[in-house]
Amino acid sequence: MELRPWEAIVVGSGATGGVAALTLAEAGLRVLVIEAGPSLDAKQALGAEPQNMLRRLAGLSSGRHRRQSQHPGYWKHNPDLFIDEQDNPYSHPPDRPFLWTRGDQMGGRSLTWGGITLRLSDADFKASQRDGAGLDWPIQHEDLDEHYTELERRLGVHGARNGLSQVPDGWATEPLPSTAEEQQFASCVQKELGYPWMPSRGFGPHHRKRDGAWPRSSSPGSSLKEALASGRVELLCGERVERLELNRSRDRAEAVICVNRSDGSRRRLEAKLIVLCASTIQTVRLLLQSEEQQSSDGFVDPSGRLGQRLMDHVSTCRFFAMPSCGPGKSGSAEALSGAGSFFIPFGQELAQRGGQRVLRGYGLWGAINRFDPPALLKRIPEHRLGFLIGHGEVLPDPRNQVTLTGPPDRWGTPTVTIDCHWRANEQAMVEHMHHSMGEAISAAGGRMLPLTDLVKAPLIEPLLRRSAALGAGAAPPGYYIHEVGGAAMAAKEEEGVVDRWNRLWRCPNVLVVDGACWTSSAWQSPTLTMMAITRRACLAAVRPGND
Repeated sequence: MELRPWEAIVVGSGATGGVAALTLAEAGLRVLVIEAGPSLDAKQALGAEPQNMLRRLAGLSSGRHRRQSQHPGYWKHNPDLFIDEQDNPYSHPPDRPFLWTRGDQMGGRSLTWGGITLRLSDADFKASQRDGAGLDWPIQHEDLDEHYTELERRLGVHGARNGLSQVPDGWATEPLPSTAEEQQFASCVQKELGYPWMPSRGFGPHHRKRDGAWPRSSSPGSSLKEALASGRVELLCGERVERLELNRSRDRAEAVICVNRSDGSRRRLEAKLIVLCASTIQTVRLLLQSEEQQSSDGFVDPSGRLGQRLMDHVSTCRFFAMPSCGPGKSGSAEALSGAGSFFIPFGQELAQRGGQRVLRGYGLWGAINRFDPPALLKRIPEHRLGFLIGHGEVLPDPRNQVTLTGPPDRWGTPTVTIDCHWRANEQAMVEHMHHSMGEAISAAGGRMLPLTDLVKAPLIEPLLRRSAALGAGAAPPGYYIHEVGGAAMAAKEEEGVVDRWNRLWRCPNVLVVDGACWTSSAWQSPTLTMMAITRRACLAAVRPGND
């Protein structure tokens, strides 16, 4: 089938790009997906040990992965899935670090996604009605329900129906089993503290015989694979979209301008619909490059808010040892995964402590006896290793922003400066998290200790001690790779960059559907909601009558 002229261009091939391509193809459109990085087969993308470790050492010694190596995912995956920081620079104020993790290859960061799939609740979409901070989303759970359900069903996520208002139930196959220690932990925190508890929802570990070469949580293993199989989707790799090109009236985008990553040449590619799925900060960069303040023929942002209110989840981590609940060997359950873990999902119902009010909410993600090392490397025999990590909502502050004030990269495109840091509410939330973690671990009979007091790791202990995740407070923004905002949706054009259907207010054939469009960060892992927003917006774009 001849696909040119394309009817839609999708920028990015990750979690949202795959859903956008599949949704538009199933609606009958001819679609071009543009990916900045290379097309890799599964063997190249996933790699294997010990080769991956040798690549990590090379990435660290060369300085190519100095910032991204702070995240534990770097030590789990093929480091070639993390962008070369020297070729792709960005900046931040010296006293306000931002750890930006990027992945330019077919599948984007879906190849390193942890695979947790939690829905947002109406308490999250309408949080400002309670506390007056920021704006409400112009949509609610009901608007995304059918799209959540379709994605959960097609992806085959694991989970349970827990009846918790802060995490709405959805479609799921059976939950993965909890370890004996996790069951004991759940019993203690529920009975003694009244804390909510639930098995996590999402994907289990990748099994090649069951899932195929690619993990089901990745777009090449799910949505993008189906999109390409439709015969209506073409994939163009190695081209970074630099900016949009508008018509003379500046009310519609006619094309995108791409930069070839190999030789720096530029080309113009046309389509009637353009869907931005490049990831939050990359999409904001592209929009800033295409807006009238940067270019006289750019689109108009009547809100003046483009680039503002960048958010990430504020996070902090604690490790602990818990007495073994049986004779089974360490790690006897399935390995740690999106569904092989648990949550203490407080949501926005936080008890006020110390007389200080904390706005919004958080959840604690955890696991026990899923990543224990061999007995010889454990400092406390007959105990199982556990962790708790807080996911905390960050308020949408206009001072947290992305600007095009960095020097040009080697292709001549302006680079971004990211100015974002934790403020008083986030700092208070981290203190609240620490208190809740301590209570939970103590109630379950565990001992909270630094990871280096639990595991013998002489070769990497210096790296562990410098890790952003293992410090006393919160890791810097960007660390948790849940960045959202910068081109928020709103009910009025003076309040946000896109409308409730994810269309630029003054250029409605451009859809912003990745994390850039988020009005507030909520506290749940954002990827499933990004995908649901993408499906809703793409269907609306091909169905007349939405206003």
